Amino acid sequence: MTRDFGILKNPLVPLLVLLCSMNTWAQEKKEPFLDDFRGTASVTHNGISLVPSFSLGEPALLIDLKFTKGKLSFEPDMRFDLEGKPWTFIFWLRYKAIEKERFSLRLGAHPALIFGTANAIRDGRSEDILESRRYLAAEVAPNYKISDKVGLGVYYLYGHGFDAGVKNTHYMALNTSFNNLNISEKLYFNVSPQAYYLLTEDLKGFYVVGFISFIKRDFPLSVSAILNKAIDTEIVPEDDFNWNISLVHSFGGENRRKPRRKI
Repeated sequence: MTRDFGILKNPLVPLLVLLCSMNTWAQEKKEPFLDDFRGTASVTHNGISLVPSFSLGEPALLIDLKFTKGKLSFEPDMRFDLEGKPWTFIFWLRYKAIEKERFSLRLGAHPALIFGTANAIRDGRSEDILESRRYLAAEVAPNYKISDKVGLGVYYLYGHGFDAGVKNTHYMALNTSFNNLNISEKLYFNVSPQAYYLLTEDLKGFYVVGFISFIKRDFPLSVSAILNKAIDTEIVPEDDFNWNISLVHSFGGENRRKPRRKI
């Protein structure tokens, strides 16, 4: 599926206006329909995908929103390069199937659009246009809380592509999380090391990845980083290590310092 976005000079402008409007509405409305609204806007030197082995390879703006009602949440994940050109749009619908003191189970599904530049001939002239590819995915994410600061989980994601390219992707991860690790009275960090297996059609790979966030209490800005290393892979083997550092602005919600996670 191909679309021409030439008439949309900068899609970030209406998006930022919408974000400001939603944030104001969430703060001012006395009896909101939603139980919670929160979000993050991040700027990074290297946009990294939902699957950490894939990256944009250039600076990016990432906007994550979360609208919660009961056990359901709608979580748009929108990513752009810094010129305003779309990279990926992911629209999660998630359900908290089980919520116990120690054990939880989350189910989710999303449609997604992944954008790339393609060359086309129009009126006898060659020009670059944005090409979008459609995907549909589902996830299962059980998690066990060992203590207030330590968690252990398993994550599975299946994605199916409807256009040219990879049709079937399986992503399976074993993840741990260590949260609220104090550096000082005001400063703390969260870290989540993971090991995962990725299968795209007939190509497979084993990877390790770490997510880390440095956070100041009662302050909207934080710094996060992702470090991803291939252990043994047939998927883009020449690019076996990628990383980024991001500046993250959090807004909305009662817990403003909820860390941004990749899965």
